[in-house]
Amino acid sequence: MIPEIRNVSPKKLIGKRLAMSFAKNTTFQLWNGFMPRRKEITNAVGTDRYSLQVYNEGFYRNFDPEATFEKWAAVEVMDFDAVPEGMDTLILPEGQYAVFNYKGTAEDAPETYKYIFMEWLPASGYVLDNRPHFEILGDKYKHGDPESEEEIWIPVK
Repeated sequence: MIPEIRNVSPKKLIGKRLAMSFAKNTTFQLWNGFMPRRKEITNAVGTDRYSLQVYNEGFYRNFDPEATFEKWAAVEVMDFDAVPEGMDTLILPEGQYAVFNYKGTAEDAPETYKYIFMEWLPASGYVLDNRPHFEILGDKYKHGDPESEEEIWIPVK
């Protein structure tokens, strides 16, 4: 699995967020709270959904499955002029990303992440950057379907 290295310009996102850990994963509850309200975001750019993680610096250096991070369910927007009540805003900073195309279910994804962080990254000449990690859930994303496709974006420098 060879990624494409892409540069991202800043993006504005609106969505919902929760603090969680890998050991106490509440991703289902996050998306369950976001999806029924997604149409309230009136200035979305396209139809892609962002599953985004904000980790503390060194999160992967001293990995602890109990360590908390912030996870977002969001969409890109043109501006922050109309933020629905109970939702938050985030500016995704510009930077370089390694983009991996993933096909499969969420349950099978840990093997892909293990490959990215344990094999690809150490051999790549890149290092992890302290910016949000995210997945783009586009038109080919189908929750729970082994034919589902998404993009995994890992911040690198």
